[in-house]
Amino acid sequence: MKHIYAFEKMADYEKFEPVIKRFSERLAGYEQTLSQDFALTDKPKGIVWTTAELATSVLSDIPIPAYTNKDVIYISPDLDAWRQLFIRQLDGKELPHIRKFYENYSENHLFTIVGHELTHHSDLFPDEFDEERDDSIWFEEGMCEYLPRKLLLSETEFDDITAVERELVEAFTPEYGGRSIDDFGSSSYQGSLSSIMFDYWRSFLAVTYLVEQRFDHDIQAVFAEYRKWHEAGRKVSLSAYFELDQ
Repeated sequence: MKHIYAFEKMADYEKFEPVIKRFSERLAGYEQTLSQDFALTDKPKGIVWTTAELATSVLSDIPIPAYTNKDVIYISPDLDAWRQLFIRQLDGKELPHIRKFYENYSENHLFTIVGHELTHHSDLFPDEFDEERDDSIWFEEGMCEYLPRKLLLSETEFDDITAVERELVEAFTPEYGGRSIDDFGSSSYQGSLSSIMFDYWRSFLAVTYLVEQRFDHDIQAVFAEYRKWHEAGRKVSLSAYFELDQ
C-alpha cells in the first residue's frame, strides 16, 4: 500500500509527518490482523494523507476528512481539526462532559478512524464500493467502527467512546430517531453534521450489542450470520433479520 502526501504547503507536511510515520507503522500491524482474521485480501492501493481542508473542499466535498474512494483511502492526520469537527457535531447542545471528551480526543482514537477505512476492504463485506446496494450499510459501517476500536483501544478507551456515543444517540434521537437504522445515509451528506454522525453512532452501538451481548463476543459468528442473510437473498431488512429494536 502506497503512502501519498497531498499537502499544499511544506509546513503542513513537516507538521504532520511525525504522526503519519507513527500511524503508518501501526497500520502495518492492524493490516496484518485483518489479513489473518478478517479476510483482508484485496488491500487498497494507497492512502493519501492530506489536510482537513483539502480533504473536504478540493479532493472531495464530503464534510468528514476520512473516506475511501474505491481502492484509495483519503484521510487527514490533523488531530486539532478532528477535535473541532467532533465538537461541531454537538450542534450547540449542552453536553459539557462530552465536549470535554472531544476537546481531549486522543491520537489513539484518531488512529481508529484510519483503521475504519482499511476495515472497509475486508472481503467479509460482500458489497463492493461501486455497487448501489444500501440495505446493509449500517452493518458495514458499524463493524468498521467496532473492529478497530475493539482491537486498537484499551478497554477503558473503548468503554469511554461507547458511553459517549450512546449518550449522543439519546441526545439526538428526538431529531433523528424516527428513521430506521436500515436507512443509513438517507440524509446523504447534505444534512447537518449531527444528522450524518447519528447514523454512525447508532450503527456502532448496534454492532457492539450484537457482538458482545447477542453473540457472546464472537465476532466471526456475527459475520457468519450476516453472510447467511446475504446468501439467502436479503429477503428481509438486516435489522429485522437480526431482530433489532427500531
